[in-house]
Amino acid sequence: LPMASGSTIMDPVCLVRNENNQLTVNPRALKTLEQISQPVVVVAIAGLYRTGKSYLMNRLAGQNHGFRLGSTVRSETKGIWMWCVPHPSKENHTLVLLDTEGLGDVEKGDSKNDSWIFALAVLLSSTFVYNSMSTINHQALEQLQYPSRN
Repeated sequence: LPMASGSTIMDPVCLVRNENNQLTVNPRALKTLEQISQPVVVVAIAGLYRTGKSYLMNRLAGQNHGFRLGSTVRSETKGIWMWCVPHPSKENHTLVLLDTEGLGDVEKGDSKNDSWIFALAVLLSSTFVYNSMSTINHQALEQLQYPSRN
């Protein structure tokens, strides 16, 4: 398996499924994480749907493909997807990339679901990337505060 003994690159796998506005953890993805023996660096990305998050994460992995890219205006990523690759500069470290479902998709119609995905991405990551097409708006700032409330 990846990173346990060598530097095999696995395919991305769904970590958190989003079906009918219910978030569930994929046991197969947890098993993958359990088998990583090296220190991990977790980078998550979130932002509006159809803004190039998956493309950017593929580039961070040093690949041209991996996370699915959409060729239409419809969002491609559902839930939170994980990709474990050898860290590009830290020897014997694994880079865990988390690509999240795009925020603000009107077809979903549930902003609370967006908030949960956003909060999970922030809480699971050691480095968080907010992908924005322009300036960060008020809603984005609200969502950044969401995981720290309670």
